Amino acid sequence: MRRLCAVLGFAVVTTLGVSACGPRQAQVRTAPTSSESSIHFTNNLPQAVNVYVVQGGTEMFLRQVGGNTTEDLPVRGISAGSSVQLRAVTIDGKSRFDSQGMTLRSANTWKVP
Repeated sequence: MRRLCAVLGFAVVTTLGVSACGPRQAQVRTAPTSSESSIHFTNNLPQAVNVYVVQGGTEMFLRQVGGNTTEDLPVRGISAGSSVQLRAVTIDGKSRFDSQGMTLRSANTWKVP
């Protein structure tokens, strides 16, 4: 009986020890590349605006930018060289500003109004 308990105990400890001490899975992510695009955006309005990138009729929200503020807005998920349009909508929804179509580069500049 003692032998049976000893063998079972050894088996349990060995099994648990392997899973507890075995190699761990690591999650690896890549850092943003230098080719990531951004918008140097200036809001000359006294109120905040929501800034979007429009590609193929689909809006992608970038960030809300406060009144009389300049910010660099990273554009993730759209590759450089893509044709896009920029849109800014006042937070009250009364005014909308659309840029001309442009090719997204590593650094773009746009201001409203």
